[in-house]
Amino acid sequence: MDRVLDVMIEAARAGGEVALAHFRRGVEAALKPDGSPVTAADREAERAIVERLRRAFPDHGILGEESGAAGGRERRFIVDPIDGTRNFVARLPFWAVLLALEEAGTITAGVVVEPVTGRLWTARRGRGAFANGERLRVSTVAALGDAALIHASLNVLRQDGLWDGFVRLVDATGRQRGFGDYLCYTTLAEGRAELAVATRVEVWDLAPMKVLLEEAGGRLTDVTGADTLESGTALASNGVLHEPALRVMRGARA
Repeated sequence: MDRVLDVMIEAARAGGEVALAHFRRGVEAALKPDGSPVTAADREAERAIVERLRRAFPDHGILGEESGAAGGRERRFIVDPIDGTRNFVARLPFWAVLLALEEAGTITAGVVVEPVTGRLWTARRGRGAFANGERLRVSTVAALGDAALIHASLNVLRQDGLWDGFVRLVDATGRQRGFGDYLCYTTLAEGRAELAVATRVEVWDLAPMKVLLEEAGGRLTDVTGADTLESGTALASNGVLHEPALRVMRGARA
Protein backbone atom coordinates (compact mmCIF):
# COMPACT_ATOMS: atom_id res chain seq x y z
CA MET A 1 0.00 0.00 0.00
CA ASP A 2 1.12 3.57 -0.73
CA ARG A 3 -0.88 5.99 1.41
CA VAL A 4 0.54 9.07 -0.30
CA LEU A 5 -0.39 7.88 -3.77
CA ASP A 6 -3.79 6.65 -2.57
CA VAL A 7 -4.60 10.07 -1.10
CA MET A 8 -3.38 11.82 -4.25
CA ILE A 9 -5.64 9.64 -6.40
CA GLU A 10 -8.59 10.27 -4.11
CA ALA A 11 -7.97 14.03 -4.16
CA ALA A 12 -7.53 14.16 -7.94
CA ARG A 13 -10.72 12.16 -8.49
CA ALA A 14 -12.62 14.44 -6.11
CA GLY A 15 -11.47 17.50 -8.01
CA GLY A 16 -12.34 15.78 -11.27
CA GLU A 17 -15.90 15.13 -10.09
CA VAL A 18 -16.35 18.81 -9.24
CA ALA A 19 -14.98 19.89 -12.62
CA LEU A 20 -17.01 17.28 -14.50
CA ALA A 21 -20.27 18.62 -13.07
CA HIS A 22 -19.40 22.06 -14.48
CA PHE A 23 -18.29 20.54 -17.78
CA ARG A 24 -21.62 18.80 -18.31
CA ARG A 25 -23.66 21.97 -17.85
CA GLY A 26 -21.19 24.32 -19.58
CA VAL A 27 -19.05 27.15 -18.23
CA GLU A 28 -17.73 30.54 -19.26
CA ALA A 29 -14.09 31.48 -18.90
CA ALA A 30 -12.41 34.67 -17.75
CA LEU A 31 -8.85 35.59 -18.66
CA LYS A 32 -5.99 35.74 -16.17
CA PRO A 33 -3.39 38.51 -16.45
CA ASP A 34 -1.19 36.18 -18.56
CA GLY A 35 -4.03 35.64 -21.05
CA SER A 36 -4.78 32.05 -20.05
CA PRO A 37 -8.40 31.10 -19.31
CA VAL A 38 -9.83 30.27 -15.90
CA THR A 39 -13.31 29.17 -14.84
CA ALA A 40 -15.26 28.70 -11.64
CA ALA A 41 -14.67 24.98 -12.17
CA ASP A 42 -10.88 25.46 -11.90
CA ARG A 43 -11.20 27.22 -8.56
CA GLU A 44 -13.78 24.86 -7.06
CA ALA A 45 -11.95 21.75 -8.21
CA GLU A 46 -8.68 23.02 -6.74
CA ARG A 47 -10.37 23.71 -3.40
CA ALA A 48 -11.72 20.16 -3.33
CA ILE A 49 -8.28 18.73 -4.09
CA VAL A 50 -6.42 20.88 -1.57
CA GLU A 51 -8.97 20.18 1.16
CA ARG A 52 -8.35 16.44 0.92
CA LEU A 53 -4.59 16.81 0.73
CA ARG A 54 -4.44 19.06 3.78
CA ARG A 55 -6.70 16.77 5.76
CA ALA A 56 -4.34 13.84 5.18
CA PHE A 57 -1.01 15.72 5.18
CA PRO A 58 -1.37 19.00 7.09
CA ASP A 59 2.38 19.58 7.24
CA HIS A 60 2.88 19.49 3.44
CA GLY A 61 3.04 22.67 1.41
CA ILE A 62 0.80 23.34 -1.59
CA LEU A 63 1.49 24.97 -4.94
CA GLY A 64 -1.80 25.40 -6.80
CA GLU A 65 -2.31 26.94 -10.21
CA GLU A 66 -5.24 28.97 -8.92
CA SER A 67 -4.42 29.50 -5.24
CA GLY A 68 -0.65 29.92 -5.43
CA ALA A 69 1.90 28.70 -2.90
CA ALA A 70 1.28 27.99 0.79
CA GLY A 71 3.49 26.25 3.33
CA GLY A 72 7.02 25.01 2.89
CA ARG A 73 8.77 23.72 -0.22
CA GLU A 74 10.68 20.82 1.33
CA ARG A 75 7.66 18.58 0.82
CA ARG A 76 4.73 19.93 -1.17
CA PHE A 77 1.91 18.99 -3.51
CA ILE A 78 1.64 20.67 -6.91
CA VAL A 79 -1.91 21.00 -8.25
CA ASP A 80 -3.37 21.74 -11.67
CA PRO A 81 -7.15 21.31 -11.28
CA ILE A 82 -7.91 21.42 -15.03
CA ASP A 83 -5.14 20.94 -17.55
CA GLY A 84 -6.65 21.82 -20.92
CA THR A 85 -9.02 24.58 -19.82
CA ARG A 86 -9.59 25.72 -23.42
CA ASN A 87 -10.77 22.21 -24.30
CA PHE A 88 -12.88 22.21 -21.15
CA VAL A 89 -14.62 25.47 -22.09
CA ALA A 90 -15.14 24.25 -25.68
CA ARG A 91 -16.83 21.08 -24.35
CA LEU A 92 -14.03 18.91 -25.72
CA PRO A 93 -13.35 15.88 -23.48
CA PHE A 94 -9.56 16.19 -23.51
CA TRP A 95 -8.73 17.73 -20.12
CA ALA A 96 -7.32 16.29 -16.94
CA VAL A 97 -6.57 16.83 -13.27
CA LEU A 98 -2.82 16.88 -12.56
CA LEU A 99 -1.25 16.32 -9.15
CA ALA A 100 2.36 15.81 -8.12
CA LEU A 101 4.40 15.44 -4.95
CA GLU A 102 7.73 17.26 -4.73
CA GLU A 103 10.21 16.29 -2.01
CA ALA A 104 13.48 18.17 -1.54
CA GLY A 105 13.25 19.50 -5.09
CA THR A 106 12.53 16.13 -6.73
CA ILE A 107 9.16 15.06 -8.12
CA THR A 108 8.51 11.74 -6.42
CA ALA A 109 4.89 10.98 -7.32
CA GLY A 110 2.45 11.94 -10.05
CA VAL A 111 -1.23 11.41 -10.75
CA VAL A 112 -3.22 12.28 -13.88
CA VAL A 113 -6.98 11.75 -13.96
CA GLU A 114 -9.07 12.19 -17.11
CA PRO A 115 -12.55 12.73 -15.62
CA VAL A 116 -14.61 12.27 -18.79
CA THR A 117 -13.23 8.77 -19.40
CA GLY A 118 -12.09 7.87 -15.89
CA ARG A 119 -8.58 7.04 -17.10
CA LEU A 120 -5.87 7.17 -14.46
CA TRP A 121 -2.11 7.49 -14.88
CA THR A 122 0.15 7.17 -11.83
CA ALA A 123 3.86 7.09 -11.11
CA ARG A 124 6.01 6.73 -8.01
CA ARG A 125 9.74 7.42 -8.12
CA GLY A 126 11.55 4.09 -8.31
CA ARG A 127 8.34 2.05 -8.55
CA GLY A 128 7.23 2.53 -12.15
CA ALA A 129 4.52 4.28 -14.15
CA PHE A 130 1.05 2.89 -14.83
CA ALA A 131 -2.13 3.59 -16.78
CA ASN A 132 -5.21 2.04 -15.20
CA GLY A 133 -2.87 -0.36 -13.40
CA GLU A 134 -0.97 -1.42 -16.53
CA ARG A 135 2.79 -0.83 -16.48
CA LEU A 136 3.99 1.76 -18.98
CA ARG A 137 7.10 1.72 -21.16
CA VAL A 138 8.13 4.28 -23.75
CA SER A 139 8.72 3.18 -27.32
CA THR A 140 12.05 1.79 -28.50
CA VAL A 141 12.12 3.77 -31.77
CA ALA A 142 15.72 4.89 -32.23
CA ALA A 143 15.63 6.88 -35.50
CA LEU A 144 14.18 10.36 -35.82
CA GLY A 145 12.84 9.49 -39.26
CA ASP A 146 10.62 6.84 -37.68
CA ALA A 147 9.47 9.00 -34.78
CA ALA A 148 6.13 10.64 -34.09
CA LEU A 149 6.33 14.25 -32.87
CA ILE A 150 3.52 15.72 -30.78
CA HIS A 151 3.16 19.47 -30.42
CA ALA A 152 1.02 22.05 -28.69
CA SER A 153 -0.40 25.20 -30.33
CA LEU A 154 1.65 26.19 -33.35
CA ASN A 155 1.12 29.94 -33.03
CA VAL A 156 2.72 30.07 -29.58
CA LEU A 157 5.71 28.05 -30.77
CA ARG A 158 6.20 30.74 -33.42
CA GLN A 159 5.57 33.65 -31.05
CA ASP A 160 7.99 32.27 -28.45
CA GLY A 161 10.91 31.96 -30.86
CA LEU A 162 10.91 28.16 -31.17
CA TRP A 163 9.64 28.02 -34.73
CA ASP A 164 12.87 27.42 -36.64
CA GLY A 165 14.00 24.63 -34.35
CA PHE A 166 10.53 23.12 -34.34
CA VAL A 167 10.34 23.11 -38.14
CA ARG A 168 13.71 21.38 -38.32
CA LEU A 169 12.33 18.74 -35.97
CA VAL A 170 9.19 18.42 -38.10
CA ASP A 171 11.36 17.83 -41.17
CA ALA A 172 13.45 15.25 -39.32
CA THR A 173 10.57 13.18 -37.91
CA GLY A 174 8.26 10.71 -39.59
CA ARG A 175 4.88 12.16 -38.56
CA GLN A 176 3.41 14.91 -36.39
CA ARG A 177 0.26 15.27 -34.30
CA GLY A 178 -1.17 18.27 -32.43
CA PHE A 179 -2.56 16.78 -29.20
CA GLY A 180 -1.33 19.38 -26.70
CA ASP A 181 -1.55 19.59 -22.91
CA TYR A 182 -1.27 16.40 -20.83
CA LEU A 183 -1.84 14.17 -23.87
CA CYS A 184 1.63 15.07 -25.16
CA TYR A 185 3.20 13.27 -22.24
CA THR A 186 0.78 10.44 -21.51
CA THR A 187 0.94 9.42 -25.17
CA LEU A 188 4.74 9.26 -24.96
CA ALA A 189 4.67 7.35 -21.69
CA GLU A 190 2.36 4.80 -23.30
CA GLY A 191 4.84 4.23 -26.14
CA ARG A 192 2.52 5.66 -28.81
CA ALA A 193 4.84 8.53 -29.84
CA GLU A 194 8.47 9.47 -29.35
CA LEU A 195 8.80 13.27 -29.00
CA ALA A 196 6.80 16.25 -27.77
CA VAL A 197 7.55 19.99 -27.78
CA ALA A 198 5.65 22.63 -25.83
CA THR A 199 5.97 26.21 -24.68
CA ARG A 200 4.11 28.42 -22.18
CA VAL A 201 4.06 25.55 -19.72
CA GLU A 202 4.23 25.96 -15.96
CA VAL A 203 5.51 23.77 -13.14
CA TRP A 204 2.00 22.40 -12.47
CA ASP A 205 1.65 21.42 -16.14
CA LEU A 206 4.85 19.37 -16.07
CA ALA A 207 5.44 18.08 -12.53
CA PRO A 208 3.47 14.81 -12.70
CA MET A 209 4.59 14.31 -16.29
CA LYS A 210 8.25 14.30 -15.32
CA VAL A 211 7.99 11.34 -12.97
CA LEU A 212 5.49 9.57 -15.24
CA LEU A 213 7.82 9.79 -18.24
CA GLU A 214 11.00 9.01 -16.37
CA GLU A 215 9.49 5.99 -14.67
CA ALA A 216 8.34 4.80 -18.11
CA GLY A 217 11.91 5.15 -19.42
CA GLY A 218 11.66 8.57 -21.07
CA ARG A 219 13.03 12.06 -20.46
CA LEU A 220 11.61 15.51 -19.86
CA THR A 221 13.73 18.66 -20.00
CA ASP A 222 13.27 22.13 -21.41
CA VAL A 223 14.08 22.78 -25.08
CA THR A 224 17.71 23.59 -24.26
CA GLY A 225 18.17 20.26 -22.48
CA ALA A 226 18.18 21.80 -18.99
CA ASP A 227 16.66 19.62 -16.28
CA THR A 228 14.13 22.20 -15.13
CA LEU A 229 10.36 22.61 -15.02
CA GLU A 230 10.53 26.39 -14.66
CA SER A 231 11.80 27.72 -18.01
CA GLY A 232 8.39 27.75 -19.70
CA THR A 233 9.33 25.19 -22.38
CA ALA A 234 9.41 21.41 -22.55
CA LEU A 235 10.97 18.70 -24.68
CA ALA A 236 9.79 15.18 -23.86
CA SER A 237 11.06 12.00 -25.46
CA ASN A 238 11.42 8.25 -25.26
CA GLY A 239 14.94 8.88 -23.97
CA VAL A 240 16.98 7.48 -26.84
CA LEU A 241 15.89 10.31 -29.17
CA HIS A 242 16.30 13.14 -26.67
CA GLU A 243 19.82 14.23 -27.58
CA PRO A 244 19.27 13.83 -31.36
CA ALA A 245 16.14 15.98 -31.07
CA LEU A 246 18.00 18.65 -29.10
CA ARG A 247 20.75 18.74 -31.73
CA VAL A 248 18.23 19.17 -34.53
CA MET A 249 16.47 21.98 -32.68
CA ARG A 250 19.82 23.70 -32.23
CA GLY A 251 20.46 23.56 -35.97
CA ALA A 252 22.51 20.40 -36.48
CA ARG A 253 21.63 17.90 -39.17
CA ALA A 254 19.34 15.00 -38.28
